[in-house]
Amino acid sequence: MTTVVPNADVPTSHVDPFGPDTLGNPLPFQRELRDAGPVVYLDRYDVFAFGRYQEVHAALTDWQTFQSAAGVGLSNFRYEKPWRPPSLLLEADPPHHDAPRAVLSKVLGPRALTKLRAAWMDDARALVDDVLASGHEFDAVTALAEAFPLRVFPDAVGIPDNGRENLLPYGDHLFNAFGPSNSLVAKGAPRVAELSGWVNAHCARDVLSDSGFGAQIWAAADRGDITYEQAPLVVRSMLSAGVDTTVNGLASVLYALASHRAQWNRLRADPVALCRSAFDEAVRWESPVQTFFRTATRDIEVGGTLIPDGSKIVLFLGSANRDPRRWENPDEFDLRRDPSGHVGYGMGIHQCVGQHVARLESEALLSALVARVESIDVAGPVTRHPNNTLRSWESIPVRVTPK
Repeated sequence: MTTVVPNADVPTSHVDPFGPDTLGNPLPFQRELRDAGPVVYLDRYDVFAFGRYQEVHAALTDWQTFQSAAGVGLSNFRYEKPWRPPSLLLEADPPHHDAPRAVLSKVLGPRALTKLRAAWMDDARALVDDVLASGHEFDAVTALAEAFPLRVFPDAVGIPDNGRENLLPYGDHLFNAFGPSNSLVAKGAPRVAELSGWVNAHCARDVLSDSGFGAQIWAAADRGDITYEQAPLVVRSMLSAGVDTTVNGLASVLYALASHRAQWNRLRADPVALCRSAFDEAVRWESPVQTFFRTATRDIEVGGTLIPDGSKIVLFLGSANRDPRRWENPDEFDLRRDPSGHVGYGMGIHQCVGQHVARLESEALLSALVARVESIDVAGPVTRHPNNTLRSWESIPVRVTPK
């Protein structure tokens, strides 16, 4: 795998991490990346790669040296105009990042979500009842992992029913566009204007309900916590990143439990204690968000490699979450593990602000399943949905035995 970059003692990989074979199964490449060294040069894209937990965690928590404001994708905002307005949370650093982050952290925080808990638990039970009423074999992706977030999250934001089917294709293109301009990006390009227009229109105050997350963000603008120009961009951040990542996280935990009978039995034995940690372990194990980029703000030495100012660095979150230097038996899905510290939500000031929402959705869905289902098993071949950034699912056929 490795050669040497001229005049630099740094391992080099010629593998395309965004090629169809690697996206289909990234684990072999990630092992090679970790084994090659703390820093690897990807000559295909002229970027440095971090695949080990220590370096990925350090970069995520050092926004001063590894900035997000130049873009968290392969494109460099220093030189290239982005295809959409940059995210005020994901693609901004202090001080521009601070006020929007504070507002959204309050809107989506644990205290605020307690008001939704009972309703979401009821919604999850109703969804599981409907699915079981239609049969005991179904696709866990479409029937549960996609259906539940699209059932509860848009309501919570306050967007109308019409057009919600646009959220998943918009998010799919958004996360594809963080990678190189390959066939996956080209596939979504024809609908970019349509989907972006729909999303932008549903960030406007007069479209949103009076009581949802969106209205609370606009109320923050009324108080002067953020500007009126920032308010629709903060709403857009929720709509952009609040569905696809959760859908794939839910699909991952359902697949993990359906393919690990002992872990499903553990969850059934103590659902109150394990429903939330099961989701976090699945996020560590599968890492729905596989990669994010940073840009060096100065010359910096990492693991003996000099990374020049302005260089792009790709952080392999999925690789870090399976690094045996950090995790014991990292390739195992194990509910006895404490998964805290995983970087599946990022880390530092850019850590996913919606992670509490995702955990509540998972807790509700898993609690409803455990209450109604004796066993769950994979019932046929599973299918991935290729994406440059996300470890996505197309189909997970399962068979359940109701109680």
